[in-house]
Amino acid sequence: MNVIVANKYVAMLSNLNIDLIKSMTGEFEVDDLINTFDNFFFNKMILDITAVKNYQDIETIQKLSFGLDMSKVILLLDDSNVVNSPNYLSQLVSMGIYNFTRNIDTIAYLIDNPNTYKDVAQFQQLSAGVGHNEGFSSHGGKGDKFINDNVIMRGFGGTRVIGFKDLTDHAGATSLIYMIKKQAEVKFKVLAVEVDKNDFVYLNDGDLRSVSTAELPSIIKNPNSDYDMILVDLNSSPEEKNIGEVLYLIEPSTIKLNKMIRRDRNILDKLRNMKIILNQSLLNDIDVKDFEYEAKCKVFFNMPPLDDKKEQHKAIDDLISLLGFGQKQPVSKKTNRGGSFFQIVKDE
Repeated sequence: MNVIVANKYVAMLSNLNIDLIKSMTGEFEVDDLINTFDNFFFNKMILDITAVKNYQDIETIQKLSFGLDMSKVILLLDDSNVVNSPNYLSQLVSMGIYNFTRNIDTIAYLIDNPNTYKDVAQFQQLSAGVGHNEGFSSHGGKGDKFINDNVIMRGFGGTRVIGFKDLTDHAGATSLIYMIKKQAEVKFKVLAVEVDKNDFVYLNDGDLRSVSTAELPSIIKNPNSDYDMILVDLNSSPEEKNIGEVLYLIEPSTIKLNKMIRRDRNILDKLRNMKIILNQSLLNDIDVKDFEYEAKCKVFFNMPPLDDKKEQHKAIDDLISLLGFGQKQPVSKKTNRGGSFFQIVKDE
């Protein structure tokens, strides 16, 4: 059984599908955490670093390492410059803290496959001891040859691949992917892929690709990919089983839900193990809770109807944040989209 101590990222951590014996939410002194868990038996502790008071001072984390077995702790880092600086990460490794990530989906993997020193040796500056900051900077300097923003943003685990699949008819995966990509690419390098369809051709964007099921693995498993995220519109592709993170879309209208259930009488049982987005949804918070109670599942996000011609939507920003993507410097990108409102292209 595992423990979660959360603060800033409590919403993300609440969606982890792991066995829990205890969870705590808030900001805690190191001594309080040590006293609480010193004689408490658990398999792994998932620790949101923002739940530790004064966590940006590396000596605070060092004090924590004296009181707890850090081989049993998985640190979920925040997106601050201090925590993601080469010096801070190097000192984590020097203290024997090997299991740290900014990718929420890496946590489940680390529970069963903890890092060894070999996995994190790239982050260690051998000349830097705990409490010594000389020669290192979160914005460059000597540390850059060991670590850079791209390594950090990918959660120490490569390009993030996220699949999308409609469970109800026409639940809007294609349009949602397009809006996420359009908004996320301001700060990240994003590729969107649709499988076995050609709807993307009408959106006039060079980083939207239409591929076959046979072609998909070569794109999402490319070791030389420099994308921060790849968004995959799975449609009916069997490659769904080979993508570790899939968001399932439901348009929660009565007719769409009843059609979904008649098509698959066991679908409600399957929903319990799925990450569900209610898309194009007019449900309020109370309605969502009723849906969760009746379907016996957890809703990951409730997305209202959106205008895909607008450049910014707060709901899309909220979803991107919930998926674990923090702040990053804006990406310089040329756009091939026209200035017209509807962006209609007539064939000549």
